Amino acid sequence: MRTGRPLLAAAVLAVVTTSAAYVFGPGATESPAATKKTTTTADAAAAAACKPDARHPKRQLRGVWIATVKNIDWPSRTGLGQARQKAEYVKILDSAVRRNLNAVFVQVRPASDALYRSSLEPWSQYLTGTAGKDPGWDPLPFLIEEAHKRNLEFHAWFNPYRASYDADISKLPANHPARQHRDWTVKYGGRLYYNPGLPQVREHVTKVITDVVSRYDVDGVHFDDYFYPYPGEGGTFDDKAAFAKYGKGDKLADWRRSNVNKLIAQVDEAVHETKNHVKFGISPFGIWRNKSNDPSGSATAGMSAYDSIYADARAWIKAGTVDYVLPQLYWPRGFKAADYKALTSWWAGAVKGTDVQLYIGQALYQVGTKTNAAWSKPGELSSHLTINRRYEQVDGDVYFSAKQLLTNPLGAIDRLAKEH
Repeated sequence: MRTGRPLLAAAVLAVVTTSAAYVFGPGATESPAATKKTTTTADAAAAAACKPDARHPKRQLRGVWIATVKNIDWPSRTGLGQARQKAEYVKILDSAVRRNLNAVFVQVRPASDALYRSSLEPWSQYLTGTAGKDPGWDPLPFLIEEAHKRNLEFHAWFNPYRASYDADISKLPANHPARQHRDWTVKYGGRLYYNPGLPQVREHVTKVITDVVSRYDVDGVHFDDYFYPYPGEGGTFDDKAAFAKYGKGDKLADWRRSNVNKLIAQVDEAVHETKNHVKFGISPFGIWRNKSNDPSGSATAGMSAYDSIYADARAWIKAGTVDYVLPQLYWPRGFKAADYKALTSWWAGAVKGTDVQLYIGQALYQVGTKTNAAWSKPGELSSHLTINRRYEQVDGDVYFSAKQLLTNPLGAIDRLAKEH
């Protein structure tokens, strides 16, 4: 981690407009001459009149996730031609700009596959419908360039351990790493995962990521909440051989958390050695631990990332191996098991006094659904941002996902742009 260096979008001063829009992005820099102006009485009066407004912070990240796995957001389906794929993507970006967003988090490696030209992993099936099939173009330069043209940061989103949604290795392309190194894999819940306990898996994942960072003009590298698989997906995650070889007397749970921590530290170092300006951050599950299990935990009663998927975000923050954390706080205010306000307060405390930035993952996909009565209220998301303003550690929000950005359920996105 590079200390004291915020994300580009979060580092650029806002420009006051009637719609509270912001100017951000890779090209938004202050000219040296602008810093040398002589202060006048008029300048001082203007500055006094422009006191910071808690509703409209001067520095803020506002992003959206663009999921490619299972064609959730982009492309809308497999087999589309290049022109249609480009048009769909540009439509998402233009919608992001209209809503005053300044960053996109685009999934480029859903399951040990690539939405870019790679010598390390096969082409993603979500482009053509066939894993390993060349789509006839490399989408990634276009995806990045179009984002940058609109002053949107581009964060390349990787899933580190998911190898395939199909556990049948014989169905994978011949050049798929899981097919070439079957000993790297664990079958679980009908899917195929890379074993986090193997050093060669960490090396491969790191190599894939640094390959992208070195060849493409990305602004960030991003992981979501998937590490060890979530419980309840079926069976036992069989890593006993790796544990016997590398466990060194640790308890299984501690060893698994250590494996994830090692990957995070390794990727962090590799990314910054490759390009120092590129940021590395993670969007963990929203509950680190419950206070009932750990005095340092949150006042919640839900599944915890620490105990269930062996993701110790608090350790990453303390070690400084991430530039930011972006917890997925996908619950409404007043939800007993995981109250939004309580979790925001906990995460603000977790990063306080560190150089790790905090952004909040917002459940735009829940707005207008019947999962909880709160999501039927057009102002629920807006109220989340109001809560965020109480904590100086919260530097912005990212919304899941782009599909809802286009449909604007209950007018929630327009309301956010107007009120915040």
